[in-house]
Amino acid sequence: MDFNAWRRRRISEPAYRWARNALPAMSATEREAIEAGDTWWDADLFTGNPDWRKLLDVPAAVLTPEEQRFIDGPVARLCAMLDEWDITWNRRDLPPEVWAFLKAERFFGMIIPRRYGGLGFSPYAHSEVVRRISAYSITAGVTVMVPNSLGPGELLMQFGTPAQRDYWLPRLADGSEVPCFGLTSPEAGSDAASMVDTGVVCRQVVDGRELIGIRLNWHKRYITLGPVATVLGLAFKMSDPDGILGGPKDIGISVALVPTEAPGVEIGRRHLPAMQVFQNGPNRGRDVFVPLDALIGGAERAGHGWQMLMSALAAGRGISLPSLSAAAAVMCAHTTGMYARVREQFGIPVGKFEGVQERLASLAGNAYLVEAARRLTCAALNQDVKPAVVSGIMKYHATERMRSSVNDAMDIHAGRAVIDGPSNYLGALYRAVPIAITVEGANILTRNLIIFGQGAIRAHPYLMPEILALGNPDEERGIAVFHDVFWRHLRHAGINALRAVGRAWTGGLLAPAPASGPTAGHYRRLSRYASGFALLADATLGQLGGALKRREMISARLGDILSELYLLSAVLKRWEDEGRKHDDLPLVHWCLEQGYAAIEKGMDQVLRNLPGRVLSWGLRAAILPLRLARGPSDALTRECAELLLKPSPTHARLAADLHRDPGDPHSGSDPVGLLTRAFALADAVQPLRERLHQSGVRDWREAYRRGALTDAQAAAFEEAETIVSQVLQVDDFAPEDLSPPAAGPEAPPRGGASLPGEPGKEA
Repeated sequence: MDFNAWRRRRISEPAYRWARNALPAMSATEREAIEAGDTWWDADLFTGNPDWRKLLDVPAAVLTPEEQRFIDGPVARLCAMLDEWDITWNRRDLPPEVWAFLKAERFFGMIIPRRYGGLGFSPYAHSEVVRRISAYSITAGVTVMVPNSLGPGELLMQFGTPAQRDYWLPRLADGSEVPCFGLTSPEAGSDAASMVDTGVVCRQVVDGRELIGIRLNWHKRYITLGPVATVLGLAFKMSDPDGILGGPKDIGISVALVPTEAPGVEIGRRHLPAMQVFQNGPNRGRDVFVPLDALIGGAERAGHGWQMLMSALAAGRGISLPSLSAAAAVMCAHTTGMYARVREQFGIPVGKFEGVQERLASLAGNAYLVEAARRLTCAALNQDVKPAVVSGIMKYHATERMRSSVNDAMDIHAGRAVIDGPSNYLGALYRAVPIAITVEGANILTRNLIIFGQGAIRAHPYLMPEILALGNPDEERGIAVFHDVFWRHLRHAGINALRAVGRAWTGGLLAPAPASGPTAGHYRRLSRYASGFALLADATLGQLGGALKRREMISARLGDILSELYLLSAVLKRWEDEGRKHDDLPLVHWCLEQGYAAIEKGMDQVLRNLPGRVLSWGLRAAILPLRLARGPSDALTRECAELLLKPSPTHARLAADLHRDPGDPHSGSDPVGLLTRAFALADAVQPLRERLHQSGVRDWREAYRRGALTDAQAAAFEEAETIVSQVLQVDDFAPEDLSPPAAGPEAPPRGGASLPGEPGKEA
């Protein structure tokens, strides 16, 4: 017997049978979710030896001239039309002229190809439009986001028949049809297998002709654009009990397009999500009949709905909420830095206090990191990659950093942000945070089950082939494939173990860096952590096997490490793409130091909670002999905070084109524009203030009386003081403006929650 045959018989076959019994069966929905989308830089990180040159060679996401003209034209005009206070508290909706403008300028058709009348924009342009609008209005941002994300348009382009595309896409592009998508129901949120919405294949006479179609019954909620939609993309469980189609009786999750004017459709009532007034609501269908060709992709796509949804989500989840989150993080950093400069206590700007500077540095770092990750993810999407795991990372970490940034901004603004009114530019963001955390895969689920739970199987170089071999109904063939992959896996793990030990014990000095310079050490250190992560992941999977699915806290921490590796890669990529600006290095260093501390904390917590103590001690000695990462130093924190407290090219890059023009004559009616003007004026008079202070004069008026200031200089001081005073004011209202109307027979009805079996009553 040769050695290979001996290995197969004595090692591979027992390992195959043990793993086959130990691992839980993978459900159809799990497999479809895992197989959806593509792997990308996440797979490189899982190897333990990422090729940094491959990352740096990825073309940066940029706008085409046509896309830039759209940003400078229709997007700018739309933003000028938006008054979020009026939209939220007076209208409870976008103004009619805004709806008309969105349709006329084809904002709902950004992703639809030009041949169907859409704009045919790249994913980066789509992201950029959503980001810029969201900086002015969450309501408008979400309204534009949804038709261009997971929904009928995306599904039709990927899976629709030619006839469906020819009919629906032009109507979606020009806004004559407003789409929504119905997935979530009261019984099933993240667990689509629990869906009770049904579609039964049947025959029905329509206009004198007998048609084969589907009789639908459903109850959906949380459906954005639902109350105003004209066409509903509906996910349901399809069955054919009478065998009309000649296939299985239980067909599975399918997706159909349902006109909302169809008999039996109940739609129009609204939810009020965290006091945000974008159109969102429940809908129901009772014995709604649609022809068989209403199935997206036709009858041959029946039962493939979950796979279709996961494929679409693999791209859309990397654009929509990360774009909104990037806008929020950047606006929080930009406005809070300006406010901390113009707001003074004890005679100095509050931004000079170290307690405030700690929060300012976090704001600056988060803004730089989230925007960097958004651009890198869009660069992948621009190359027609659908990075499923990366999209999960982006959804979770962009929204969590949005939450952190909004909280820090609220703390520094204090009472200025607590009092609501037209001049409060943070209130809507603060209320919107829980929505971003909850939708498109709740963050608890995404962190604990998706990022590593699916990422390990999808992005690991050998795990998915091994699992497929274990599930092969032909055992002999399964063993043969498993034997080949298993030994390649062991060889990879052994090499990576040696690599991880060498890099950990030398602090990454043996790891490669793509270039010399101030960031070379960061590449080496990230390579060290990538090697350690790959070894830790392999060891954890080997020890826990299928039980890791239930050890969600360990899975979540491994996901955190993978996420930090991706996000920090994006930071380095952004610095390179922007031309290696030396003045931006404090932000790069702050992000990396913060990330190192998070990675080492995650590794430590996994090692502390692995059930095998001997294995845990051995792994700790190999990959984390010492915990050296302690986060950014105080000096670095102060340096990053200072970047937000004065105008500079770095501050402008951090604002990422979301800043207002302080010279705009309309800035007085825009609270952020007014703040921007105050910031510029305060900076302009600062050299004069310093000169006066050095001469012992604290009051510019006294200096003016003494002749130490010219008329122009005194006027500059007075203008700055006046504008700053306006910025510091908060809104107040007459009592009658805040009193509810008297109750009477014409009072509007209160909302109500629907009960099972209670017709006609929706939340």
